[in-house]
Amino acid sequence: MNTGEVLRRIVFNLLDASKGGKLQKLKEVNKREIVEGVTEEYMERRLNTLLDYVKKNSAFYRKHPEWKELKDFPVMTKGDFIEHYDEVLVDHYQEQGKLYRLSTSGSTGTPFTVLCDADKMSRINMNFISCMELNGFRMGMKRGEFRAWIKGKNTISKWKSFKNNLIMVDISNMSDESLEKICRDIEKKKIQVLVPYSSALTALTQYLKRTGRDISHWQVEMIYTMGEALPQETYDLSKELFGFTPVRTYGNNENGFIAVQLGEDPEYSIDMFNYYPEILKMDCDEPAEPGELGRIVVTDYYNKTFPMVRYDTGDTGKMRIDRDEKGRIHGKYVEIYGRRGSLMYNTKGEPLSIHVFMNTLLKFEGVVYQARCIQWGEKEYELLVNADRTKLNVEELLAAYRHYLGEDAEIRVTYVEEIPIQASGKFMVCENKWDGRK
Repeated sequence: MNTGEVLRRIVFNLLDASKGGKLQKLKEVNKREIVEGVTEEYMERRLNTLLDYVKKNSAFYRKHPEWKELKDFPVMTKGDFIEHYDEVLVDHYQEQGKLYRLSTSGSTGTPFTVLCDADKMSRINMNFISCMELNGFRMGMKRGEFRAWIKGKNTISKWKSFKNNLIMVDISNMSDESLEKICRDIEKKKIQVLVPYSSALTALTQYLKRTGRDISHWQVEMIYTMGEALPQETYDLSKELFGFTPVRTYGNNENGFIAVQLGEDPEYSIDMFNYYPEILKMDCDEPAEPGELGRIVVTDYYNKTFPMVRYDTGDTGKMRIDRDEKGRIHGKYVEIYGRRGSLMYNTKGEPLSIHVFMNTLLKFEGVVYQARCIQWGEKEYELLVNADRTKLNVEELLAAYRHYLGEDAEIRVTYVEEIPIQASGKFMVCENKWDGRK
């Protein structure tokens, strides 16, 4: 525990206390509700309050008084919200100046910015801290955020960096030279918390293992992963190298963190305090059966500026809802498969987790630098490969992919010099361009 961390925590608590301690109370309630679950009365009250609010204050929803219950409201994709943006935006916020922008990079399609007020922004920040603290984070710890930082787009000022004790770790390039610089920065700047995308953590841990780098002088106490699913091999290797397990999360820039893994629980605990979760069937808006793979849809209780009712996040997963002995409700994402554009199918039409593609790449460490599997048809695939072709056994590589795709998979190999990382800092190991399953 260093002086900078303690001072920032003291300053935060003093400033919050001078304003009535709202943030501290919000954080503690958020943490409690994630762990202990919510009551059915809370869910009904929050949902009814939100639906009444949007029907009175949003032009888009006001046009449909016949929408009474949540199931009556349309499921809205990112594209739907963009198309009806001005109508969805609540009336009295149209001309308001002091609003916050929650922007996605558009790495999987279309850039999208959601507006919110100070209350929702506070909830997003405290939701983030809550999820972190439940896994050992201390307010004020120095964290390094791994992103493709682009000047003038998503970089932060020196003052904000200092205030939040945040170091921008650039992952635009993940070559050994860049990874070496990242390692030097982690040690020199005494970063305590790493906040990487899963693909960046995979690259970093493989580099550490391959080079045998001594990290005993690092001050890293916590790894908090974002984005695409984390391969089990990377999870295990991180524990081996650092002595603790990384925290896996699920969320987005539009809403905030939606679910988090607690301790070594393989399932994700859903934040039922801030969101109403649904899993809908892949081909219609009916609820999926328990344990069935479907579309992740969330309703955000607290964005009163740009209300997001039944937002289809573009991701897929499986969910379980339980009621404990006290009658409190707990939501768990049993597994998160990732975006539908990344949801691949084998030749039998069965869905495949993004994990299998990330795990396959780990088997060819040091030979295959990057690979992306693209599905073009029911049994037609293309494999983009950036590799050392003098060492690559292409038949062995194809056999590894066919193990998951099916022995009758038709795979053509395209060699490339580089597969770019997405603007968000994510690396797509698979992509579905087959209209029959999208």
